[in-house]
Amino acid sequence: MKNIVETAQAAGSFKTLLVAAEAAGLVDTLTSTGPFTVFAPTDEAFAKLPEGTVESLLKDKAKLAQILTYHVVAGKVMAKDVMNLKKAKTVQGQELSIDTSSGVKIDNANVVTTDIETSNGVIHVIDSVMIPA
Repeated sequence: MKNIVETAQAAGSFKTLLVAAEAAGLVDTLTSTGPFTVFAPTDEAFAKLPEGTVESLLKDKAKLAQILTYHVVAGKVMAKDVMNLKKAKTVQGQELSIDTSSGVKIDNANVVTTDIETSNGVIHVIDSVMIPA
């Protein structure tokens, strides 16, 4: 079974996320034993950010790392577990809000695909990049 990074690479729709993880120095973490739950924004999600945002973040490693670790929760949290939660503490330190009243929303992002299992955790695909407050 592939790890989180290998799984994201194979999917082909997370190129921006992978470039960002590399720039922020997070690839080693995401290939470690974990387990981690990653709420992974697609390339389309990154494209929805204001023009120039991704480029400026790639130059600001600290801010980029803050945003990316805001998408990661320690442990393996499957979709059935998410349904019973109202919030989840991120690796970044802040909490994500979880709304399951109509589909599943994590902060401002809709979960579009769940439970992509990896050797070191699970990926849930989201349609927006979440920015910590």
